[in-house]
Amino acid sequence: MLPAIRSIARGYERTAIVPASRCQAGSSPFFCLYLTKTPRRQFLSSNSTPQEPPPLAMETGSSTPIPPAPKMVPEGKEGKETKLPARPAAVQIKVPKGTRDWSGAELVVRENLFKTLNDIFKRHGGTPLDTPVFELKEILAGKYGEDSRLIYDLEDQGGELCSLRYDLTVPFARWLAMTGTQQVKRSQIAKVYRRDQPAIARGRFREFYQCDFDIAGVYDSMIPDSEILSIIVEVFEALNLDITIKLNHRKILDGLFTVAGVPADKIRPISSAVDKLDKMPWADVKKEMVEEKGLPEEVAGQIGVYVQNKGSILEMVDYIKKDEKLLANEDIKAGLDDMVRLASYAGALKVDKKISFDLSLARGLDYYTGLIFEVINQPINAEAAAADGKAKKSKKDDPASQVGSIAAGGRYDNLVGMYGKRQIPCVGISFGVDRIFTILNARNKKEKGKRDVELDVYVMAAGAGDGMILERMAITRQLWDAGIRAEFQPKVKVKMVQQFKNAEGVPLGVILGEEELANGQVRVKVLNQGQGAEKDNGKLVAKEDLVAEVKKLLAA
Repeated sequence: MLPAIRSIARGYERTAIVPASRCQAGSSPFFCLYLTKTPRRQFLSSNSTPQEPPPLAMETGSSTPIPPAPKMVPEGKEGKETKLPARPAAVQIKVPKGTRDWSGAELVVRENLFKTLNDIFKRHGGTPLDTPVFELKEILAGKYGEDSRLIYDLEDQGGELCSLRYDLTVPFARWLAMTGTQQVKRSQIAKVYRRDQPAIARGRFREFYQCDFDIAGVYDSMIPDSEILSIIVEVFEALNLDITIKLNHRKILDGLFTVAGVPADKIRPISSAVDKLDKMPWADVKKEMVEEKGLPEEVAGQIGVYVQNKGSILEMVDYIKKDEKLLANEDIKAGLDDMVRLASYAGALKVDKKISFDLSLARGLDYYTGLIFEVINQPINAEAAAADGKAKKSKKDDPASQVGSIAAGGRYDNLVGMYGKRQIPCVGISFGVDRIFTILNARNKKEKGKRDVELDVYVMAAGAGDGMILERMAITRQLWDAGIRAEFQPKVKVKMVQQFKNAEGVPLGVILGEEELANGQVRVKVLNQGQGAEKDNGKLVAKEDLVAEVKKLLAA
């Protein structure tokens, strides 16, 4: 009997077999079978709790429907209704705000960028360093001025209070103090975290990479600083990006504020306001200084006279020297001496043409003490675009105009002393990988033939019914062993059209034919030459000469 009952119940959403003592009054079966006729999902919505479906009950041994079944209660729980568990709320599948996934061709661009940076860092004697992704909260406290609000604090779980690192500079200073290192050229590529308002299209994230190079130690004035400027120029020349290095000197800037009448306790907040001049018009910056920072309007006006000037290093030195009030300030005089010295070193290193001495540059971080700088990408100008026959684009359409600074840094001589007994002067640069990537990726999208992975050779089979899978594997392995990036279609039987489609963006193809293989030869062909190119059937080479021929063509 029970198998028959189970057969009846199969397919119903809810079933129950209860003893006769609990069946409908007036009936005399051995047991009752209660079924829900309607599937449960019809009584559920995404935002509601389950509702009881209408039951249908049958007594065994009778075909007569009976009234709805009584509400069933578990043993020992008389008077309490058993409820179905609520369906869990649907999880929204997304990455956290201000973050992103990386894959395919984008990762190729980023890895090439990392390689370029690392090669130049090694050229300058950089020593790699890796530090924890989080630091003690007290290590990061008080180092970032108004930007301290952007630090991610980790939840207190009864241990040490920690925060995610905001940059790589403060952890480096902590490492110097801990280890007692007196001199080092340090390089580091790692992620940092800021609770900023993200703007993905402009390369502004909450989780992003920084690539840092710093020179720590006691050296003659401006020599390490000029090498940092040289590294900046070398990096962006290697990336084929036209840049301007905006620089200023913290002593000169602080002196300008003092001469203008800014109280000492307001210099850092006013610096933070001036630092927004690359994003806001002067009228808005002045309004912030007066209404939010409490600066007298005439003092703010005098600041505006100074900070809206820029030019070459020597031009701006001459401008400042013409103002007797400015020249009488000791901080300004010390800063001018540094800048004159830097101008001569920058000329020797052939980076002076890339520099703009900009009095509006403030860099809001509290730890800077001397030279400060930011790097701005220069889009193709209208004249160059017209000469190339290209239509002029608006800044809104040009990623190069939206990302802001793509590298920044400066001198911080007192930071290490906050953690140890000795001061160790330092100067460094931080490259914003994600912002640089935004520019490079936009440029690469204009180029055809880009692949998700970089390959040198695609191995194909021609005219063979069996696809020559073993031969394709053997030739591909020969190329792999020689360090050549190669691939073949992972199918036994293949079509030539599909193989050529798979090889889009690959510079070379190795084509296997039955007759050629019988003679110990393969055909090497240059691929993706574009329309209008002279038809090329490739070149037959002996299998033992394949690697040498491929390397020669790749190097051409």
